[in-house]
Amino acid sequence: MAIKIMGLVHFFQWINKKINSLTIPIPVITVSGITILGLLFFRHLGGFQPLEVRVFDGMMRLRSYEDPDPRLLIVEITEEDIEYLQQWPMSDRILAKVLVSLQKHQPTVIGLDIYRDIPNPPGHSELLEQLQKPNVFAITFIDYNIHDTVGPPPTMPEERIGFNNISIDPDGIVRRNLLFTADSNNKILTAFSLQLAITYLKTYRIYPALTENNEYKLGDVLFKELQSNSGGYQRIDDTGYKILINYRNSKSVAPKITITNVLKGNFDPKLVKNKIVLIGTTAPSAKDLFFTPYSLGRFKLLKMSGVEVHAQITSQIISAVIDDRKLFWYWEESTEILWIIGWSIVSASLAWQIGKPLILVLINFLTLGILTGISYSIFLKMAWIPVAAPAAGIVITGGIVISYKIQESWQQQNMVMKLLGQQTSPEIANALWQERSDLINCGILPPKTVTATILFTDLKNFSTISEKKTSEALMIWLNKYLSAMTDIVINHHGIVNKFTGDGIIAVFGIPVPRNTVEEIAIDAQNAVNCALAMDEHLLELNRQWHQQGAPEIKMRVGIYTGTVTVGSLGGKNRLEYGVIGDSVNIASRLESFEKERHPGICRILIAQETFKYLDGKFQVEFWGDFYLKGKEIPVGVYLVTGKKSFLIN
Repeated sequence: MAIKIMGLVHFFQWINKKINSLTIPIPVITVSGITILGLLFFRHLGGFQPLEVRVFDGMMRLRSYEDPDPRLLIVEITEEDIEYLQQWPMSDRILAKVLVSLQKHQPTVIGLDIYRDIPNPPGHSELLEQLQKPNVFAITFIDYNIHDTVGPPPTMPEERIGFNNISIDPDGIVRRNLLFTADSNNKILTAFSLQLAITYLKTYRIYPALTENNEYKLGDVLFKELQSNSGGYQRIDDTGYKILINYRNSKSVAPKITITNVLKGNFDPKLVKNKIVLIGTTAPSAKDLFFTPYSLGRFKLLKMSGVEVHAQITSQIISAVIDDRKLFWYWEESTEILWIIGWSIVSASLAWQIGKPLILVLINFLTLGILTGISYSIFLKMAWIPVAAPAAGIVITGGIVISYKIQESWQQQNMVMKLLGQQTSPEIANALWQERSDLINCGILPPKTVTATILFTDLKNFSTISEKKTSEALMIWLNKYLSAMTDIVINHHGIVNKFTGDGIIAVFGIPVPRNTVEEIAIDAQNAVNCALAMDEHLLELNRQWHQQGAPEIKMRVGIYTGTVTVGSLGGKNRLEYGVIGDSVNIASRLESFEKERHPGICRILIAQETFKYLDGKFQVEFWGDFYLKGKEIPVGVYLVTGKKSFLIN
């Protein structure tokens, strides 16, 4: 039952090969694969959509600042304007005066984002006259709940009418724009913002067209239709022909003037000439405000007015066609799935190769940072790709693998600790486990010279006992005795290095080297305490054996503190943890010194080299200086008779 620490070398090497192997165990692959499939299914159900759109909003806000579009002008109706006019809605006459004032300065197109389906006298005929101008466009609204519309102004031709419906995502944010839709009669209608953009682009001789796949084009620019699973969406409503809004990252999409200033003629005519003019309310009381990706941005724009949203879309369309300002595009669904699976596999592989959980957490953060950086750089190229889903894949698959490794390591450690714990103290077993890399890298335990305390034991007249028992009975009897003594050694933080028949060789102070005098002293005192505990236990065993009619047993113990060399002994087919040196020999000589001089049940002899570390904590009897067998220098020999009692007066 001598400790075979070298047997652990092969065990540790096996662990190392498993850790460094790129072949992940089948259970881990299976669980990770099922997890990835579950991840994809959860994404298919739209589970990641709320996170993906939030990431989209954040990336929108991070983009660089863009100047307002000088080709547009917003004539806004503010709370101050309503107070100035002393009425809302404004009369047809006032609105007609606004149109007259603007038309004087030759705008390319005027978009009226104000409902005028019924007269609001006075001045209705004056307004109708202005609405007949070929560059004036009005709005209608399609109510899908009641399958009806809010009509445009009367006598307004269809080609100058656009619906002003704004698509709102489930979380209340406006990210998409509806270009075309059908009314209750399946008649195709065009968006208000698109009507304005088309009219403006005609001045550049750019006209709309349809591809063979019924995709919409303006000039050479294709407006790819947004699908229900485009980008980070999975279950978004895709009725009608929608695109993703590419907001201008600026405080205002275009220059603004108030309707009061228009009525007073207090504005620069250059703001109007050859421009797209949109008229609409920005007053909060009109309740035509919407949340956008910038609602929580650095500009603190809690909401954006409807007329500004239409201006954003109009600017987006003409900028894409004239300025080559890119529209958003998306990967195919299969590419997005491979993207998610790829990051999940990367995370699992890193987790498998990295052993330390803390380092893995840092690597996971780094991986998430790389994913975010790559995704954002692609986003700047106007591609919206999944970010939340692959991030979840990184965290979950990496977590599964590291959990498996932690559990595996815990099981391996338990196995090793159990093996070591049978013959060492828990502290030493843990120290061996912490230094397992040395065992793995060297293949053997390299020799180390350390200061340790050696304890030898032997039974007196064991041959007489063995003659009276059968070999089987002797084995049972001896195992009971050795098991008890081994437990005592372990409890006193020692290692049982070897059994010599009925004897024990124990070492205190290995395998972790002692570096201070205090540590060496603790080992020496542990060894002496161990011997005294053996004495007490042997007394109890003798009582039991006496009741069974067996003879009394006595023990001799020799203890010596000095330098020894520890490490591997043997060859590749058999390795043992060896302890050699003159200190071992002296401890052995002390145990066998003057065998017949045997006071008490357990005789404990120590040398001067151990005595000096005891700090007066034990009762000792100096026997004298003796030349031990094979030694040319005398050794001071002491008999330990017990512990000293310290009374506090």
